[in-house]
Amino acid sequence: MNIQKSNHGMRRGNVMPTPRAGARGFSLIEILIVMALIAVVGGMVARNVAGGRQKGLYNAARTQVQQVSGKIEEYALDVGSPPETIDALLTAPSDASNWNGPYVKAKDLKDPWGSPWQYRAPGEHDNEYDLWSFGADKKEGGEKFNKDIGNWE
Repeated sequence: MNIQKSNHGMRRGNVMPTPRAGARGFSLIEILIVMALIAVVGGMVARNVAGGRQKGLYNAARTQVQQVSGKIEEYALDVGSPPETIDALLTAPSDASNWNGPYVKAKDLKDPWGSPWQYRAPGEHDNEYDLWSFGADKKEGGEKFNKDIGNWE
């Protein structure tokens, strides 16, 4: 049995195929329009992701203020009053005879943006103490995710 291969007129080696009749590529304008659309969609996605991240950090701060407040309450139960400084949750003050800590880890004394928690005892918001974060902008006041987050809310 003799099998013959047909090359249909093709030469050996690397030969670029010729384009079919009527086939054409994309024009520069078409490519630029597609790139502009991709950039617009990418910008919208990036904005939404960044906004979602800030919302997540803000909600984490609200949760953390409650957790650290719970540790302050635990300290107050052991010692008899809230600490004079927030560092007393980590290191025993000399006048705290029933101190049973540490009550927190060092990383717990920073808000989600890496700033130290603000603390004041006695508190000014009808509390024995105030615990708060300045929020994303790290300044007093603010709106939305820059708003201060405190245990009096």
